[in-house]
Amino acid sequence: MTDASAAMHKRDHVAKELGIEITHAEVGLAVVSMTVEERMTNGLGVCHGGLIFTLADTAMAHASNAGNERTLSTTASIEWISIARIGDHLVATSRAVAQRGRNTVHDITVTNGNGDTVALVRGQTLTLGGPVLDA
Repeated sequence: MTDASAAMHKRDHVAKELGIEITHAEVGLAVVSMTVEERMTNGLGVCHGGLIFTLADTAMAHASNAGNERTLSTTASIEWISIARIGDHLVATSRAVAQRGRNTVHDITVTNGNGDTVALVRGQTLTLGGPVLDA
């Protein structure tokens, strides 16, 4: 993990609340994870889709900010492939797949502990500039 990624994670209250851990972060690639708890389930007893999206967005944030240049998401869409249940350990891997100027497209795959795909996300970020460490 880079210094910028570590600093960003230290200030991320949502990630802390959800127990999101940063496994790897470098420019253009990040891996984050969380374990689904009962408090994360919806009315059908499965992980709330918004929390799966939050995990994926966190991965994209670390992939795009690891180089210590402030970058924000501008758009993202998600395809939920399968459900996640209490106790499932979810892993989100974000990869930068295209860049033009200050805009970067990221593909994020969320898998469960068996390696099954739970969700696919495509997002775009905009590099604003300025250091993450001073944010």
